[in-house]
Amino acid sequence: MERFRAELRAFVDGIYEGEKKVLVFGEGDRRAPVMLIGEAPGEQETLQGRPFVGKAGKNLDEFLEIAGLDRKALYVTNTVKFRPTKISAAGRTVNRPPTQEEIRLFLPWLRREIGLVSPMCVVTLGNVPLKALAGRKAVIGDAHGTFLDLDGAALYPMYHPASLIYNPSLKDVYRADILRLGEWLRKRL
Repeated sequence: MERFRAELRAFVDGIYEGEKKVLVFGEGDRRAPVMLIGEAPGEQETLQGRPFVGKAGKNLDEFLEIAGLDRKALYVTNTVKFRPTKISAAGRTVNRPPTQEEIRLFLPWLRREIGLVSPMCVVTLGNVPLKALAGRKAVIGDAHGTFLDLDGAALYPMYHPASLIYNPSLKDVYRADILRLGEWLRKRL
């Protein structure tokens, strides 16, 4: 994994020469049965150098606990490894969704990272990782909570935990989806 990180760092430095992009690498058990994949780090993730540590990460941790899943036993990463930003109307640096170019740039690296961890189940959190891995026609509203195939591993799409911040009505759906994941995993371990 250290070699993977060093090669990815060199790759990004070569493409974004002089920009010094802050990369947030995946973390967790490198032999984890479940790998969670978000879209990209946000401000807190970039500051702390860890995935899912901001508000969305706190939502994720709460739901993992409800399902009896220990985050330390999982592997957590993002599709794009640096924070995509834009300047808001107020002049502040804010998050933005990754561009298709950024997603395409990181997709081979994400696939390699999945291969290094070799999980039984890949959980995509939101549309960005779902579309990156399952194709552009896949949408979270239709696919969430269902098990699909990803090169012999299970692919389990879920809403992004940040969606609960903007749409609290998704809480029951999210809870049902994470409980289904926990039940599926307990049957296989």
